[in-house]
Amino acid sequence: MSTFGSVNTNPNKSTEVTQSPSDCVSSLTFSPKANFLVATSWDNQVRCWEVMSGTSVGSAPKASISHDHPVLCSTWKDDGTTVFSGGCDKQVKMWPLLSGGQPVTVAMHDASVKEIAWIPEMNVLVSGSWDKTLRYWDLRQSNPVHVQQLPERCYALSLRYPLMVVGTADRNLIVYNLQNPQVEAKKIASLLKYQSRCVEVFPDQQGFLVGSIEGRVGVHHFEDSQQSKNFTFQCHREGNEIYSVNSLNFHPVHHTIATAGSDGSYHFWDKDSKQRLKAFSRCNQPITCSAFNNDGSIYAYSVCYDWSKGAENHNPAVAKTNIFLHVTQESEVKPKPRTGFRK
Repeated sequence: MSTFGSVNTNPNKSTEVTQSPSDCVSSLTFSPKANFLVATSWDNQVRCWEVMSGTSVGSAPKASISHDHPVLCSTWKDDGTTVFSGGCDKQVKMWPLLSGGQPVTVAMHDASVKEIAWIPEMNVLVSGSWDKTLRYWDLRQSNPVHVQQLPERCYALSLRYPLMVVGTADRNLIVYNLQNPQVEAKKIASLLKYQSRCVEVFPDQQGFLVGSIEGRVGVHHFEDSQQSKNFTFQCHREGNEIYSVNSLNFHPVHHTIATAGSDGSYHFWDKDSKQRLKAFSRCNQPITCSAFNNDGSIYAYSVCYDWSKGAENHNPAVAKTNIFLHVTQESEVKPKPRTGFRK
């Protein structure tokens, strides 16, 4: 049996999304324009729900599409009309969700597609793959407009134009200025000693966060003059048990941080005052990914077995996949003035 802290699937009393996927969730993304939530999963599906909020929060399945193999990543077009998804079938599909159109393949790689992002300022899609390339796609053309070689497989990507950070195998962290995407703007040595799992660029574009399998987050700044502000903090640990940090999200209004991990918990932090704002109870399985909606009033997170403890800890009786919706409170996500890192 797994050694997770709770036998309760939903100890934080979040709202469960109806008709959850049948296998583990690999990505969650909200529409930038409305409360539509998209999830990709290892059951080869891309699903969309409409999330209703008000005095209470609820959800209704809207639509779904299939890939031929597990789906690993998703993103929305900035106008909220279209969803892109990529995965182990080595392709990216464009799904005109709001118009009810059929998905079409718009990008191809030589190995699984791990990360995708839409760049509205350039009107292109960027995809990162285990084939050790980034590829930029003008959707009117079948071939990429640029192929950027990476030193290793792409594991994580975050973009706030014009800055993009890519995390690869071997702990490489590469910064690109998308005004000149053919050139690495900077290669940064990770503050963390183990494999990178997720990256997230600061809203003010002064730096980025990196989370790793060692239950730790690194806070990096881009400018050489700001390096003294770099630090790391521990999270998603329980005694001698150390768990992966699987997801990092900035709150879209307050710019505080949400972390989620394989210990089955999520926490809200303020990096500027170096303190944890709110700790939540551990679910009975890992949290694999998470996302805020566009105004930060809802935090979605997926609870499912991520195989981090191997097959011997996979219990089919409890290995159900759930997606939960947490209604955020101002006191949980608003920064508080304080000095020194408080856990």
